Amino acid sequence: MASLIFNSISMSVSDDDSNEWKRMGVSVRRKCKKFGGVQANTDHFFRPTFRKLLKWWWVFLFLLAIGLLVFQASRIAGKSIHGSKLEFVAEKKAIGNSSRLNPRLRVVGGVRELRKSRVGTKLKFLAKKKVEGNLNRLDPVTRIIGGARERCLKLLPPEKLKNLGIPVVRKPNFLVRRVVYKSDIDTSYSIPLQKQMETRFNLFAGNQTLHERKQSFKVNETAVVHCGFYSEKGGFKISDDDNNYMQACKIVVSTCAFGGGDDLYQPIGMSDVSLRKVCYVAFWDEITRAAQEAAGRRISENNMIGKWRIVVVRDLPFTDQRLNSKIPKMLGHRLFPQARYSIWVDSKSQFRRDPLRVLEALLWRTKSTLAISEHGRGSIYEEGKAVVKKNKATPEEVEVQLAQYRSDGFPDDKMFNGKKALAESSVIVREHTPLTNLFMCLWFNEVVRFTSRDQLSFPYILRQLKVLKNVNLFPTCTRKDLVNSMGHNRKVKPLII
Repeated sequence: MASLIFNSISMSVSDDDSNEWKRMGVSVRRKCKKFGGVQANTDHFFRPTFRKLLKWWWVFLFLLAIGLLVFQASRIAGKSIHGSKLEFVAEKKAIGNSSRLNPRLRVVGGVRELRKSRVGTKLKFLAKKKVEGNLNRLDPVTRIIGGARERCLKLLPPEKLKNLGIPVVRKPNFLVRRVVYKSDIDTSYSIPLQKQMETRFNLFAGNQTLHERKQSFKVNETAVVHCGFYSEKGGFKISDDDNNYMQACKIVVSTCAFGGGDDLYQPIGMSDVSLRKVCYVAFWDEITRAAQEAAGRRISENNMIGKWRIVVVRDLPFTDQRLNSKIPKMLGHRLFPQARYSIWVDSKSQFRRDPLRVLEALLWRTKSTLAISEHGRGSIYEEGKAVVKKNKATPEEVEVQLAQYRSDGFPDDKMFNGKKALAESSVIVREHTPLTNLFMCLWFNEVVRFTSRDQLSFPYILRQLKVLKNVNLFPTCTRKDLVNSMGHNRKVKPLII
């Protein structure tokens, strides 16, 4: 019997027990050896690997950084795709809200103020892109009538244009056979400088009194009326060379750009017959000439740019450039005294149809002497509110004009002779008869007296001059077929006198 002493305690163990303990010890040692070997093998593998990682740690960090950059780029790309969808939705929403006039506001320091709209910026970009896409388009504009799609402007087929003759000169309307234009030679007074500063009347427009205005609406066989060019000192001077050219024109397509606001768009869609018979004249001032030369558009030695004859005007009579533009727009019969027909096109548009076919469709076929587009709105009083809201004129001057029309008994009607009362005058097609010349003079005098927003005064003059009935107020889609709308390119610079 073996004796085992443990913590001063004696224990007796038999031989069988001793053998059992030996077997257990062997087993434990075997297991320890087994696991100890695995640990040793593991250490043998990882330790060299760890040492290598420590040695090449910068490579590991570089790869990690590359991975992070790739991950971040994928996230940005995902956001961009999602953002494009959001922008598309925003654009659709913004287009739906494009007719809204209320401003977008934000609260700053307890006060609401205007905030910039990203959607508005995006819409401007889209509008510019659309405008550039409009240039040189010739595709027709159509509309649905009676369930069938028809072209808005039904032009004479090209093969019939060669045999198209200009109508013979008709006898003047027996009510108005002649128009005499007032000037400082016809009157004994001049306009004091103080009076010119107080009103928009000057030595170009003349000083039409309210009594003279009232008398001008009374139609006589010989009409005497203010109609611009009141004095030799009034301004709007044209060179003798240009004046001789304009004296020879029988049919005219004209436009103007004062203050450098718009570019010059070449007319398209005309025939060789029209090119031989029609004058294309663009009126510029020195500001526009400088702006166009800076853009690389220089007037040639024969005063041409493309198909346009460029007439540079000196001494513009009004500080308001919009009012200066009314001179070639409304007084074409004074600038082209020998012309029988004229087509006016605003500088923001590109004329894209054959002039002779346009005259045949809008005047000769309909037996009209004046053709102009209907306006989107109805009455002049409704339009007056829109003009003020869009800051096109001051509330005071609009109210003066509308108050005068109310006192004259002008109704708040949205229709006139079965069509809309308002007109959109970016395109005017007319025959130069004494009656239409008188109408344009009266219209010009209204924009001088009140506001340059000519859509306010057009229906008033049309109603006052009751004898002018053969007016073709064509639908808006016809106007869109006549021109490619390009919009204004830059802010007009005011004239400094």
